Amino acid sequence: MKAVAKWLANWPGRPGKPAEEAASPGLARPVSQACTQAQMDDPVHAYWCSEIGETPVHHRKQWEFTYILQALARAGVVAPGCCGLGFGVGEEPLAAVLAKRGVKILASDLEPEAAMLRGWVDTAQHAAGKAALNGRGLCEPALFDQQVDFRFLDMNALSAELHGAFDFCWSACALEHLGSIRQGLDFIAHSVDCLKPGGVAVHTTEFNCSSNETTLDNASTVLFRERDFRALASELAAKGCQITLNFNLGDQPLDQHIDVPPYSADNHLKLQIAEWTSTSFGFIVHKPGA
Repeated sequence: MKAVAKWLANWPGRPGKPAEEAASPGLARPVSQACTQAQMDDPVHAYWCSEIGETPVHHRKQWEFTYILQALARAGVVAPGCCGLGFGVGEEPLAAVLAKRGVKILASDLEPEAAMLRGWVDTAQHAAGKAALNGRGLCEPALFDQQVDFRFLDMNALSAELHGAFDFCWSACALEHLGSIRQGLDFIAHSVDCLKPGGVAVHTTEFNCSSNETTLDNASTVLFRERDFRALASELAAKGCQITLNFNLGDQPLDQHIDVPPYSADNHLKLQIAEWTSTSFGFIVHKPGA
């Protein structure tokens, strides 16, 4: 467990860390931040859990859904007349929650043959069509059918026809499966092209907590480092985008607990992947207005 000891020794929030990491991030006003126990103990998390039809647990995948919804709500785009684009939606409940609020949604996923080759179909990470997106019955069927469209889409090859068409876009733990760190970062940048001026992109993915140097790359799942997100933030800021980073990993008991295979259905905020410790990280990009 040498990697874990090293990770604890470099715990964010200690003296000398940048100012944006001085405090554990909150969920009520999310920025680009990691999953922490404090956020999952927040009433905001419980509220969005009720909206997606789940009982709150300390699981990072559940946090990804509540984080995305709260980030979109704070941006003012969860409202009638807004339109959003979902990437790699699988069978997630977000499209139904948004449609229920009068938002027009284009949900997308990889075409079935490619998804099957990657093993996503067998693990219920893939949507065969839009009906799967309202499987929990969160939105009245007629309204869902009216508000939601679905198409197959390769996240590594976004069509120019999507550019400038949406108030927001999102993905939940999909971009780490695009083949490499570079492809994942390029996807985030290209997703911003799909936004109208003033739009917002919200993505969650895997974050390497234990090293800012060595990591898992060029694989079916990759682990992004702090340096990768800082470099992307600089690239996007040069184009006028707004990104606020917070790399604090929390200071509660579950923030220091590392789950190992077979992973638990609860108390699962940080986990061991190969030699690294990982957690979920949310990345929010505000595109400049007109």
